[in-house]
Amino acid sequence: VQLQASGGGLVQAGGSLRLSCVASGRTHNTFNMVGMGWFRQAPGKEREFVAGISWNGDRTFYRESVKGRFTASRDNLKNTVYLQMNTLKPEDTATYYCAWDNAPIAGWTQEEYEYWGQGTQVTVSS
Repeated sequence: VQLQASGGGLVQAGGSLRLSCVASGRTHNTFNMVGMGWFRQAPGKEREFVAGISWNGDRTFYRESVKGRFTASRDNLKNTVYLQMNTLKPEDTATYYCAWDNAPIAGWTQEEYEYWGQGTQVTVSS
């Protein structure tokens, strides 16, 4: 399985970005059965969980600092997950990664994820 994240960029505080992550490879009849997650890592910091979405998109959950601003969604027909990020803040600046969890419900910890994308850079200027 390969994950390709895109959609990052430079945006002013208060702006929005939409990240996408496309899964390819051995995804036939599997992508629509697994949870997906978004993580981020800022320079000099540990990678942290941002958002998770269940296999069918019915359940989503977020770290506290992004609740109400970020929304995870997915399109199983396109093998794609999204992260809509609104009201961005400078502290959201990081490299964002999507990840594939072999369980139907995405987990909170990195150890629960098997495949990772290469990351896409998000920079929020003040």
